[in-house]
Amino acid sequence: MNGAESLVRTLVAGGVDVCFTNPGTSEMHFVAALDRVEGMRCVLGLFEGVVTGAADGYYRMKGTPASTLLHLGPGLANGLANLHNAKKANSGIVNIVGQHATYHIGYNAPLTSDIEGLARPMSSWVRTSPDAKSVAADGAAAIAAAKSSPAQIATLILPADTAWNEADGIAQVPDDNQRASYSAQAVDHAAKVLRNGGASTLLLMTGSALTEHGLALAAQIAGKTGCKVMGQTYNPRMARGKGRFSIDRIPYVIEQALPILKDFKNIVLVEANDPVAFFAYPNKPSMLKPQGCEVHRMTTGAENSVAALEALAGALHAQPSDRKPQKMVELAKPTGALTHASIAQAIAMAIPENAIVVDESVTTGRGFFPPTAAAAPHDWLQNMGGSIGFSTPVATGAAVACPDRKVICMVGDGSAMYTLQSLWTQAREGLNVVTIVFANKIYQILRGEFDGVGAGEPGQRALDMLKIDRPDLDFVALAKGMGVPARAVANADDFNKALAEAVAEPGPRLIEVQM
Repeated sequence: MNGAESLVRTLVAGGVDVCFTNPGTSEMHFVAALDRVEGMRCVLGLFEGVVTGAADGYYRMKGTPASTLLHLGPGLANGLANLHNAKKANSGIVNIVGQHATYHIGYNAPLTSDIEGLARPMSSWVRTSPDAKSVAADGAAAIAAAKSSPAQIATLILPADTAWNEADGIAQVPDDNQRASYSAQAVDHAAKVLRNGGASTLLLMTGSALTEHGLALAAQIAGKTGCKVMGQTYNPRMARGKGRFSIDRIPYVIEQALPILKDFKNIVLVEANDPVAFFAYPNKPSMLKPQGCEVHRMTTGAENSVAALEALAGALHAQPSDRKPQKMVELAKPTGALTHASIAQAIAMAIPENAIVVDESVTTGRGFFPPTAAAAPHDWLQNMGGSIGFSTPVATGAAVACPDRKVICMVGDGSAMYTLQSLWTQAREGLNVVTIVFANKIYQILRGEFDGVGAGEPGQRALDMLKIDRPDLDFVALAKGMGVPARAVANADDFNKALAEAVAEPGPRLIEVQM
């Protein structure tokens, strides 16, 4: 048994049985080991950003880490943007990065680089295996890190000779670190805040608090105390849809967020962070909470927020009967022109039961939340790190994790081009992903930011840096070239029909919404 085989056996034994891959020469012994070891599903991505983003989506839906296989420093570097997003989402991932043989590194071959230096900003755990006999134990340690609470991105660097030299066998992964309970003192303090000023208190939640049960508890607490419950602007995963407690998120746009937050005297954080602006803008605050507002942390991402919410509800004597009814947007199939409102209605009508919605719709999707709150029950995934090219890989990984659920991926045309290779992987694996591309032929978010930062009125050269035209992108042709059936729509009636057909059919589909 060589080092690569001992690592694959350790991964499988440790519950890491999916590997999203884009290998090269240094990883060939790992690839060969995949033929000799049963139990590992390998999913090829044609770009490393697809590989790392898919591992993020897999963790968000499965709750256990997948592995990635990347080629040397440049391969890891190609995947760093989506590792950044995964880190912000607290997703656990085990990266396996091939390295030159130890005796070859000193010759400074063209692909030689500081792999540990590249890995550290996005990885909480980094190690280079020194020899073949250390590989299995190092792999077990990487798995333990990825399964810890909060989960970590672990990067194990595997020099080629440690992969092909003889190793002892597999290593046992240490017992999973359980999520810490919670601080009873912090819960008691939150209860006191809510008793004394519920109507002027915001319960700001993210992470595990946004499960169906966590939201139901928050609804009881809000009904009992009069507090407001909101989510962060972006969240790793949120339970939404008919029958579930619907909450708003803090708006991205500062001018919209400030009036919503201005009257709160207290904010209780449930895994969330202080509300801050996405960027700095001239003469606008970075911190969105009002002056004098006190912030009280109840739980962190390492703690059991649902258990803490149960304790908080108990301390406040909040019961299911305290939950106040919510008025939902009435859903109807839109007709006529494609507008942001009609698009939102069509999507809300089309979301099937138990779907997974991956949202990178950026500007087009800012109004999607109210109508989709009345859609069939579903999970909603968002970009935590802000690096674009997030949605199509995350949708791919989510579909691998949950093959029995339909995944709907919403993405702007500019963002879609970053990781469009995801479509090829979806076709190869037969994944149930419906990709909706909003084709407005411009980086519309940047056009707004141009004004927001006070850069003046854009001239022709500046506009050329923001527009996606000359030539226009043909997403139908691009999708079909990667094996994904696709169609374009230009009105609401055709969009309704395309959505219904795409949701009903197995395998991947793409709809280009021409705006």
